[in-house]
Amino acid sequence: MRDNSARRVRWFPSAAIAVLLAALTVGGGLNIARHPQPNLVITGVPEHTGAPLDLRAQALADLDALTLPNGATLAGWDGPWRYVWPRDASFVAAARCAVGQYAEAARVLDFLDRIKPTTGRWEARYFESGQPVADGREQQLDGSGWVPWAAWFCRTGAQHWDMVRESADQITRELRPSGLPAASPDYWERPESAVTLGTVAPLLTGLRSAVQIATELGHTAEAARWQAALQTLSTATDRRFAPDFPRTPAYAESFLEPGLQPARLGGSADAIVTVLGPPFAPERELISRAIVETRAALTQPNGGQNPGTEWRADGVAWTPQTALFALSAAARGDRATAESILSWLNQYRTPSGHLPEKVNRDHQPAGEAPLGWTAALVLLADQALKQPLPIP
Repeated sequence: MRDNSARRVRWFPSAAIAVLLAALTVGGGLNIARHPQPNLVITGVPEHTGAPLDLRAQALADLDALTLPNGATLAGWDGPWRYVWPRDASFVAAARCAVGQYAEAARVLDFLDRIKPTTGRWEARYFESGQPVADGREQQLDGSGWVPWAAWFCRTGAQHWDMVRESADQITRELRPSGLPAASPDYWERPESAVTLGTVAPLLTGLRSAVQIATELGHTAEAARWQAALQTLSTATDRRFAPDFPRTPAYAESFLEPGLQPARLGGSADAIVTVLGPPFAPERELISRAIVETRAALTQPNGGQNPGTEWRADGVAWTPQTALFALSAAARGDRATAESILSWLNQYRTPSGHLPEKVNRDHQPAGEAPLGWTAALVLLADQALKQPLPIP
């Protein structure tokens, strides 16, 4: 046994691996039996009247329905979705800018600017009034990455400089000697004991965006500080997550037989790998390969993707993660894949046309509808097929 970039490397007999795979197969079947089939939540969103809308128009209509006059963008209309997540709002702002709705995007970013933390992490979610939701959820570091990216995408860095600066400085403050931040909840919205790619990927995008904003505005000290943090985090990410870029770094490698590729233990696939490539970062062959392999690993029997291989194995596809792969494919020039995924999303809209949160095992729309994050991602993917999106 030897140390290999903090991974333990061991040799395992192929028979042991076969036993483990069999156990996982049985466990997957039990998981499906344990999780009830999700159904569609009845929505209170005002319905569109008239001829059915195409996918792009419906996505815009969904965002219009979920955006309040004060700029608060609800994740969904009902119950536990009727809050503002910094992540979702950032994507909504970017999507509106992508299609030329700059005034609408400015309202969303202005709302985020009003509720921004004066120091520290963003809250997980906020009431539509702007007050934090005191439900015991931990603050999330990933918001410090998503928000600067949205401000950069919409070219509002000057108007929202304080928000960008505090977010980027928070990322810088959180980097440890390893080059990575401490564990934080991410878009899976659960406590984490180890740093995840769901935190690291948006932080890289946020720092890259903040550096460009600071450079354009002549804030040389901030640009230099954030560039140094970006280099530190980028190097640490490649060291700990490459070549597969899983949700958490693999903790061991098992070499089955000479000549075969080693199997990594730990380090499960996560759809957030898409944020390491276009339109969030310049394209790299290593990342593009990881994105393609991750999509294959996360594809459910109904054709969509779920958040990750550690997610519950219930055969349910989640539309935000599926749409992330559409956006990634479109931004990387893989038109066929992007169009195929968008067609799938279009196929599983609700009877009233909304984009739902999930597609269940029976190939029916399920969960909340409409869902703001999915609608924003669909708009971004559709726009990326029409013209290249900017990459920080």
